[in-house]
Amino acid sequence: MVLFHGENYDSTFKRLVDIAVASLLLLLFSPIGLFLAVAIKLNSPGPVFADTPERVGKKGKLFKMYKFRSMIEHAHTILRNDPKMKNLYEQYKKNSYKLKEDPRVTVIGKIMRRHSLDEIPQLINVLRGEMSIVGPRAYYPDELENQQKKYPNTRELVGEVLSIRPGITGYWQVSGRSEVNFDKRIAMDADYVKRRSMWYDIKILLKTPWAMISGKGAV
Repeated sequence: MVLFHGENYDSTFKRLVDIAVASLLLLLFSPIGLFLAVAIKLNSPGPVFADTPERVGKKGKLFKMYKFRSMIEHAHTILRNDPKMKNLYEQYKKNSYKLKEDPRVTVIGKIMRRHSLDEIPQLINVLRGEMSIVGPRAYYPDELENQQKKYPNTRELVGEVLSIRPGITGYWQVSGRSEVNFDKRIAMDADYVKRRSMWYDIKILLKTPWAMISGKGAV
């Protein structure tokens, strides 16, 4: 049915499902979220939520993504501006904005990141209409700029990906996650945009719990 596929799905049924699922998951995960908030404060100085740069959302609109803090305070600023982090920053960019061994990650942060528990607050972004439960990755502005220079053939794909809301989970997240480089990741995201439907979202959602439990490809 047209209602459950493509643009019509995005503008009608999917938004209603996003609100219902996000509300239910916030209720279910609230005890875990409270425990993690306390653990974060006890483990290292700084706020409960990550002080990360804005992400690029639908149609290129920037938004603040809510995540539990899994790194030291001001981690992103330190990586980009501290001379001692210069080599690490170059490695970060070379590896499609991922680091397998990141000294900025806290002890509790390693556990949260491995099982995607730091992403629980993104349910707030879903309720605000900035994200969907299922969708492409929400990229950093400088990430998109630098990676498109590195992979010029991805420019058209980026345009397709930014035509819809980014998601908490998605096709590439359950198919390799951080082990996938940018050119392949953006192609997978663009493929999701073309194929998106209620049934495809259900398939991805069914795979998400195992991706969280196993931690495969997470950094």
